[in-house]
Amino acid sequence: MQDQASWTDRFAGLEALEADRRRYLETRSRIVHVPKDSVVFSPGMAPESMLLLLAGTVRVQQVSEGGREIVLYRVAAGESCVLTTTCLLAHEGYAAEGVTETDVEAVAIPRATFEELMARSAAFRDFVFSGYSARIAELFLVINEIAFSRVDIRLARKLRALAGPGARLRVTQQELATELGTAREVISRQLKEFKRKGWIETARGEIALIDRDAIGRLAETA
Repeated sequence: MQDQASWTDRFAGLEALEADRRRYLETRSRIVHVPKDSVVFSPGMAPESMLLLLAGTVRVQQVSEGGREIVLYRVAAGESCVLTTTCLLAHEGYAAEGVTETDVEAVAIPRATFEELMARSAAFRDFVFSGYSARIAELFLVINEIAFSRVDIRLARKLRALAGPGARLRVTQQELATELGTAREVISRQLKEFKRKGWIETARGEIALIDRDAIGRLAETA
């Protein structure tokens, strides 16, 4: 288990906390463990704590009225959730859901502790708003891609990213549709076109990259 007295060293910015504020944060917070595939928060739920991830990944996604899902962003070790920060600051409920993609270890900072430090510590405010502004910038990029980038380019980028240095990836058409914020039928048509060009081969729940160079050239299209 992560040492309660040293977890603040894992987050850039918290080292600037005044000594008494840092002790206050460490003693008032608690370390929690959440298993894979757990719903951390859902629409309408009011946040009780600010979570700082020590290990694992949380996927934050939104579901439209028609049932279509879109991944907004992921929270990884060393990061906090911008939606949780927003809800804590605005005293509002969540507008999306967070699901653990792995087993997660996190620090839970109670709302009262969060509000006390926001009011009394400039260093803590800087830490919160630094992470907030960085994530907001990433969200604007997601919105820009969905609104203005071609699906084939976005799909090529996602395939290359998911495959990493390998040539095979286990992913379903629905999972790709959720990642890219589009319909499964759109992904199916585009994968068939990639296959027709000889770029990929597909099997149930699996895609093999046959021509990585071609996929890479499309992915790098402006």
